[in-house]
Amino acid sequence: MKIGVLGTGNVGQTLGSGFAKLGHEVKMGSRDPNQEKVKAWVKKTGKKASAGTFAEAAAFGELTVLAAAWDGMENLVRMADPKNLAGKVVIETTNPLRHSEDGPPILALGYDDSAGEQIQRWLPDSHVVKAFNIVGYAHMFQPEFPCGPPDMFICGNDAKAKKVVTERVKAFGWPVIDLGGMEAARYLEPLAMIWILQAISSKSTNHAFRLLHK
Repeated sequence: MKIGVLGTGNVGQTLGSGFAKLGHEVKMGSRDPNQEKVKAWVKKTGKKASAGTFAEAAAFGELTVLAAAWDGMENLVRMADPKNLAGKVVIETTNPLRHSEDGPPILALGYDDSAGEQIQRWLPDSHVVKAFNIVGYAHMFQPEFPCGPPDMFICGNDAKAKKVVTERVKAFGWPVIDLGGMEAARYLEPLAMIWILQAISSKSTNHAFRLLHK
């Protein structure tokens, strides 16, 4: 499958590398495809990897991953051009964080809206699925924990799109729990804040969530 990854940070690089390791062709999209970190990622990832603009990566991907900070997401979607993503599955990994100078980040949205819902509104002709927002990038691909793999919660409005994403997430080594429509992002994004606060207090990112069954 051809995968477009929009974003060049740790999340984009990790997910892009994971898809390439699984045999998919991956094009990383950025404002400047010639920047050094993008060229370094392409070289390190190998023949399955390439780079282009946001629009080129969006047009390339049969499935596209949005992996950028919230404060630049609306502009990223605009530069990618929603027409290039029409009819396609889009994985969005975003938490709508607003950073503060004297404390941990806080959510810029909540209660009656979410980043997931806003992105779906910005991409009305795409099938947006939220995933990978509840864990740090270091454990996104093939997580290894002593008690077994943690769970990945997803949500989205299109059942077929969620099936596609579930298959990909499972290939990354995660059991998947589908929480329903995109309105469930209102709860997944605060769950990410729990992960962030634990990372700050413990000074470690080696934790994830698992739903226990009896």
